[in-house]
Amino acid sequence: MITLALIGLLGGLITAVSPCILPVLPVVFLAGGPGTDTPATRRPALVGTSSTPTDDTPTGEPPTAARPARNLRPYAVVAGLVLSFAFFTLLGVTIISALGLPQDILRYVGLALLVLIGLGLIFPPVERILEKPFARIPQRQVNKEGSAFVLGLGLGLLYVPCAGPVLAAITVAGARGEISADIVVLTVAFAIGTAIPLLVFALAGRRVAERVAAFRTRARKLRVISGILMIALAFALALDVTAALQRALPDYTRAAQRTVEDSDTARQKLSGLYDDSNKELSRCEDGVDELRSCGQAPPLDGISTWINTPGGNPVDLTSLRGRVVLIDFWTYSCINCQRSIPHIKDWDRAYRDKGLSVIGVHSPEFAFEKSAKNVADQTRKLGITYPVALDNKLDTWDNYRNRFWPAKYLIDANGTVRYFTFGEGRYAQTENLIRDLLRQADPTVVLPPPTDQAEDQLTAGRTPETYLSTHRIRGYTGTPELTEDKPVTYSYPSDGTPLNKISLAGTWTAGYEHFTAGKDARLALTYRAQNANLVLAGEGTVTVLVDGEPTRTIEVHGTPTLYRLTDHDNPREARLELRLTPGLQAFAFTYG
Repeated sequence: MITLALIGLLGGLITAVSPCILPVLPVVFLAGGPGTDTPATRRPALVGTSSTPTDDTPTGEPPTAARPARNLRPYAVVAGLVLSFAFFTLLGVTIISALGLPQDILRYVGLALLVLIGLGLIFPPVERILEKPFARIPQRQVNKEGSAFVLGLGLGLLYVPCAGPVLAAITVAGARGEISADIVVLTVAFAIGTAIPLLVFALAGRRVAERVAAFRTRARKLRVISGILMIALAFALALDVTAALQRALPDYTRAAQRTVEDSDTARQKLSGLYDDSNKELSRCEDGVDELRSCGQAPPLDGISTWINTPGGNPVDLTSLRGRVVLIDFWTYSCINCQRSIPHIKDWDRAYRDKGLSVIGVHSPEFAFEKSAKNVADQTRKLGITYPVALDNKLDTWDNYRNRFWPAKYLIDANGTVRYFTFGEGRYAQTENLIRDLLRQADPTVVLPPPTDQAEDQLTAGRTPETYLSTHRIRGYTGTPELTEDKPVTYSYPSDGTPLNKISLAGTWTAGYEHFTAGKDARLALTYRAQNANLVLAGEGTVTVLVDGEPTRTIEVHGTPTLYRLTDHDNPREARLELRLTPGLQAFAFTYG
């Protein structure tokens, strides 16, 4: 559970600095400013109505100066935001369904609170009304902190961060009402992680307000300006104006999110979302630059509404046999999804008449995204003309064992999943595989030029993941041929190991999930990347040689863990040789 909490905490930290939360940052910054119309000053503390000395004040001495009330608004607004976001992400769907309320009621409540707080900053009588619920709490300045807390509650209802596997796990559990201790721990850790950067930002706002003279001398004007900005933000969110800015920004946290939330450890910890159904999909890996057989495509189950189909009729995957199918899991408030949609639209236009069918599966992250009207409006605004299925119960999401927005799955003309990729990017790679599948379905097809010519410089030419599995290994070279589940003595090829190929020497037992080292076990491969990594298990050592020179010895202990083998300054081509002690298990190479 500690590991799960750490994954949630790191996931929250990454989320809180992603471009998806930019709309709430100005409000958080302004909320940390002064809580009153006038700056706090050190004034004499008056006791009663007389200046006569009391027992507590020595004769002839002036009354002591009162310490100004500490401004706790930054803590209050962040606490309200995190509390409402975590609570309603887990329980919002259950509460709304039980009360029979509209699915987007929480969003409307958040917008209304933002407008009311803005009006309160402009018109003090409105603020006093908002503070009344906190008036009976006997704490200094608690009214001001109370209004900031209410502001945070409203922001939490409007907080729509970029969703990775951690938030997906929380959202899916909340949508089904499957609230376990692990999910609660994950949610709390994620909430704390998001709170830390937001609190830093709010405290910075408070410090600026306290140090900059303009904030002290023009506090009233600045409060009015803040109120106007909050009301403007509410209307911008309601009209989806902020999404254009978010789409224009690069997803600068994607690499960090993948490293933390989609690591082998995170996958294992979050795998409780899935049962053993359609487990063949787990045999394929995210974004591998080749077509594989990942099992029969699961059906599109639990679809409540279809958009962009004749008469709203459903689409059955079996009716699309003979065509290549691209399934895109998305949700309309996800900025990552919005940025990937132009590429999908281009593919749909270029290849629809060549045998490609695109289906968008809209699997909601939040309750308001379940509204068929909202999805239809956003589909129209985004210019989507291919069929969109509303997966409000997340049945199809489950069928595909999905954990990301967006996620793309390629299905061949025979109904087999051949490739999938999570998150943004890999557009040129995905399009090339679409073209390969179209040619396999119809060798006579004449295809237009590719729409996505740009290649990710960091991954261009990089050696793809290499799996030590009799079912999934690609590029094996050497003698003899691999024999499953039997100790065999292998030999390197006489002409060396070519790029992206792997060869064995000494005794190995090749299995379905991993290779087990025997006497004098050695392994050679030639790769291109900046670093190479290998998942290993057991007890023993691995000696690493790069281009024939020993570079390090790795101690291996226990269950499967990813070990760094090499780390170059820049991407390069190198020959790697490993010498393993007997009994070690080797699973898969990955490259960075």
